[in-house]
Amino acid sequence: MYHYMLETLIAVADCGSFAKAAEKLFISPTAVMKQMNALEKHLDLTLIVRNPNGIKLTPAGELIYSDAKFMIDYSKKSIAAAKALMNSTSSTFHVGTSMLNPAKPFMDLWYRISSAKTQFSNYKLHLVPFEDNHDGILSEIEKLGTKFDFLIGVCDSKAWLSLCNFLPLGIYRKMIAVPRDHPLADKKQLELSDLYGETMMMVKRGDSPANDYIRNDLEKYHPQIHLKDTPPFYDLEVFNHAAINGCLLLTIECWQHIHPGLISIPVNWDYSIPYGLLYSLHASDTVSDFVEQVKKNNGK
Repeated sequence: MYHYMLETLIAVADCGSFAKAAEKLFISPTAVMKQMNALEKHLDLTLIVRNPNGIKLTPAGELIYSDAKFMIDYSKKSIAAAKALMNSTSSTFHVGTSMLNPAKPFMDLWYRISSAKTQFSNYKLHLVPFEDNHDGILSEIEKLGTKFDFLIGVCDSKAWLSLCNFLPLGIYRKMIAVPRDHPLADKKQLELSDLYGETMMMVKRGDSPANDYIRNDLEKYHPQIHLKDTPPFYDLEVFNHAAINGCLLLTIECWQHIHPGLISIPVNWDYSIPYGLLYSLHASDTVSDFVEQVKKNNGK
């Protein structure tokens, strides 16, 4: 965009000597002199003169010096703008989506961020499907940073959090899913006493602090509810089991329509679980910048 020897001219003029300019440019004084001689020859102009006080610009040198500073600054800005344009028109975020961890909450978040005229306004989104298999979900979480840039969903798992970063965005209320032919299915809201004598499925103890708290609370104050362990991570088979065997299932409000044979009902309690944005432990600068935009957008 500009001749590199113009920077040598600026350094010589600012420093007043070849030796000081050489120190500033991290080259030898001889190299500085050679570059100045080459620049004067290239332009067919005398740019500097030596005097007892050091080096002084000629009138032609002063004009080139002034314009060179402008050209260098303008050139750097032009290159930065071109790189930003290249990135903004070609960059894509890959977002994982599944039945239990759908991308819709991310899409809602994305439209708020992209419409705010940020650096991500021209980014594209590519949705990447994955399976909710309790045996394979950890291997999917490990692919954050390669297969996906982001996932969004419930995350209170110690195993998950050992494999990814998590930015909480809110909470989902805990609900109870009941089979459609269950006596409780017609209720609009459940009391804890409605669950007495019933078998309720929930994830086994040890991986989720939120679920462990609920389990401890129920075991201590409502032992009439029979708790049955599921794998630490739900998949569709857990919902199938509840529907086929007539069990109740501890679920969350965003999973109300996962299984057509189950009806999710709110309960008069304060149990909830966090959901948010999952991204790699070694996130790229672009992903990290987007996370910062999300924090600002959510007032964090």
